[in-house]
Amino acid sequence: MKASFMTKSSPDAGGYVVLSSRIAYENPWTRLREDIIRRPDGKDGLYGVVERGQFVVILPLGQTEDGKPTITLVNQYRYPIGKRLWELPMGMWESRPDAAPDAVAAGELKEETGLIAGKMHHAGIVYQGAGYSTQMGHVYLATDLTQGPTEREQTEQDMTCHTLLLEDVERMIRENDITCMVSLAAFGMLRAQKLI
Repeated sequence: MKASFMTKSSPDAGGYVVLSSRIAYENPWTRLREDIIRRPDGKDGLYGVVERGQFVVILPLGQTEDGKPTITLVNQYRYPIGKRLWELPMGMWESRPDAAPDAVAAGELKEETGLIAGKMHHAGIVYQGAGYSTQMGHVYLATDLTQGPTEREQTEQDMTCHTLLLEDVERMIRENDITCMVSLAAFGMLRAQKLI
């Protein structure tokens, strides 16, 4: 059990005061912090916060020989939910937490799909589970794509890569075949910015 520490702080932007905090669990990828807080209404409570590093999510936008837009998705088994999911390429570099998001995006794209982007556009940020986690992600649009070999990690050996027509990806979203919220949020952001 990790030790507690007192932190008596001034109220944050939402009016919450941290009375004490302790690290309940930690591994190389995730840390679980448990805070005793005072809410804006003056009542005390407990808040569990999952701390994780920043991640990137990339939408690789290509085209067929006749000019139809395509998107490259990956499909992989997600152990916590016991299912395979369709997703945009994404990830984080736990061993290099200070790496620039642009470098992580280019690296994750190549690692998972083998694609190298001539252009990478940073479209914005998203928070994954802001009700319980600090994790923030950077959304990228990758274009001018060149295919090369993948460089997947050991944990990604079951991953498959698929380049689909944009219209087929839209159908998959409508039919609830794509359920990864990060992928859906990135697609929505890029669509709202009229980039896809």
